[in-house]
Amino acid sequence: MRGIRRKEKAIESKDDIIAILKRAKYITIAMSINDEPYLVTLSHGYDDKNYCIYFHCAQEGKKIDILKKNNIVWGQALDDLGYVEGACDHLYATTQFRGRVVFIDDLDEKKHALRIMIQALESDPEKVTQEQVTEKSLKRVNIGRIDIEYMTGKKSKDVIISL
Repeated sequence: MRGIRRKEKAIESKDDIIAILKRAKYITIAMSINDEPYLVTLSHGYDDKNYCIYFHCAQEGKKIDILKKNNIVWGQALDDLGYVEGACDHLYATTQFRGRVVFIDDLDEKKHALRIMIQALESDPEKVTQEQVTEKSLKRVNIGRIDIEYMTGKKSKDVIISL
């Protein structure tokens, strides 16, 4: 894989790269079928232990059709720190990743994935977990797991990443 051109923008620390991914409210993933690109934005949760990203989605649709034929994705999480007025500059930090999507059937893994996503997104995760993670919801929900194969990060020079 080609390395980053502007070496001064590279994020070298794996912890910093993961911190951006965990802090991001959403990720965007790109996929392709028959040389036709397709891009979607997803809420997500990052699993430290299994080095993967979970997301939930509908049981059918264009994204599902594409991923069943080509499960390779390229994604990005963006920490947008805003435009610097008068400097013609933008402050940001990004995590880019490549991986393969697998859809989960196992109810225990679905429960684990939902807990990770709820923990990442909710201010009161325990309450939401108790209300939303039921046997019925586990059978109904479609969970995708992105098994990360490659991850890198990039930031504008004045950005400090704090965990």
